Amino acid sequence: MNRRKWISGISGLMVAATVPTLSMVPMGSAKAASAFPLTRSREEWKKLLAADAYHVLFEEGTEPAGSSALNAEKRAGTFVCAACNLPLFDSAHKYESGTGWPSFWQPLAGAVGTSTDFKLIYPRTEYHCSRCGGHQGHVFNDGPRPTGKRYCNNGVALKFIAKSEALPALRT
Repeated sequence: MNRRKWISGISGLMVAATVPTLSMVPMGSAKAASAFPLTRSREEWKKLLAADAYHVLFEEGTEPAGSSALNAEKRAGTFVCAACNLPLFDSAHKYESGTGWPSFWQPLAGAVGTSTDFKLIYPRTEYHCSRCGGHQGHVFNDGPRPTGKRYCNNGVALKFIAKSEALPALRT
């Protein structure tokens, strides 16, 4: 490949990175207020959540790999959105991916929405809570059967509810 083609290719990637290709609008967007059933202002979410959870959920941050106790959670139960308490994953769909983040091969039906982000230049599929829009993580095509998907989740974006406990009420 000659230098001109390489520069042209890089320019094309940079333009593509600026084109929105969202299937749902992430919470950090100006359009987010009307995109999800549960909406709150940034100030309201900041009052309700720990700083690290707010950063991941509503500023689309990422916690350090290996920092979440939920990565080692093996009990039967449900993983819910840390912001609005919507059930997102059944523990039967959790597996050890070796990445340092809680990983699942399938979310609960209708629990997550997706969008494309270009934060690392190349496109990745971000997923978020379908109720409040809170950023959960990214989905990759290197997971186990039967789906082949890896929903790589930030632990601070989740709460684990053991099977023996009642699920929390949905936040209103």
